[in-house]
Amino acid sequence: MAKTFKPTWADAPAQHDFPAATAYLSLLATPTQTNVLNGLLGESVTVHHKAKDILRAARLPLLPVDDPSVAKDLKRVRKGVPLAPVLLVRGDVTADQALQIADGYHRVCASYHLSEDTDIPCRLAALPAIAV
Repeated sequence: MAKTFKPTWADAPAQHDFPAATAYLSLLATPTQTNVLNGLLGESVTVHHKAKDILRAARLPLLPVDDPSVAKDLKRVRKGVPLAPVLLVRGDVTADQALQIADGYHRVCASYHLSEDTDIPCRLAALPAIAV
């Protein structure tokens, strides 16, 4: 029987995750909105969501195990290296807007390949109406 691996998670996102999230969000939002979201992600508490639910809410496909970044994260899991929590921006069901994975898409996919029910630590932020 093959050994199954379970990811371990860092307590907080890596500092380089926030600029990566900013770069991604800057393609979707104004600079002001991007800065507000980045600040909110930095201050938000960590919550947990299942890999399958994150992918569904984001409406993103599951990347294959041979995707270079997914394979890299799976290798980290096998070595016991903690993965960073993912950074998410809440969607809007009333406006048909999907959840955005601002940083961590590959980590979500790697976790899903291990088990679709993997609990993933997330920092979740929503843009306040005043910043729109």
